[in-house]
Amino acid sequence: MIELTRETINYEKLTEAVRDHAAGAVVLFLGTVREFTQGVQTDRMAYEAYPEMARHSLQLLVEKAFQQFPISQAAVSHRIGDLQLGDISVAIAVSAPHRAQAFEAGRWMIDTLKEQVPIWKREYYSDGRVEWQHPDPGKSRTL
Repeated sequence: MIELTRETINYEKLTEAVRDHAAGAVVLFLGTVREFTQGVQTDRMAYEAYPEMARHSLQLLVEKAFQQFPISQAAVSHRIGDLQLGDISVAIAVSAPHRAQAFEAGRWMIDTLKEQVPIWKREYYSDGRVEWQHPDPGKSRTL
């Protein structure tokens, strides 16, 4: 299951999509909008993407996860649009025969997603600043 959505992410559905009789472990990662980033208060976030390109990149991410890890199933959902504090921006679910494999694959998927999938995050701070976020904090850009 690969999803790019403007709706609230249904992480229960995502988790159920990866459950498998061959898997002894299911790992779910939820990325949420946090209130503070590097000590600065956040009001909200906005995520943007070119949908076709982002979906294709998400598909490649899942395919690479199957090549690199002994997993049973994998699913990812990323939200785009305006999000408020506490909203879920991304969910990744992975099943594998053993927990270590599921955790390792899930961590790799979120780290790789942030680096390679063309989804852009704009952070709105309580002091009025707006900043495009880059996975490397040293490369963020204030507007």
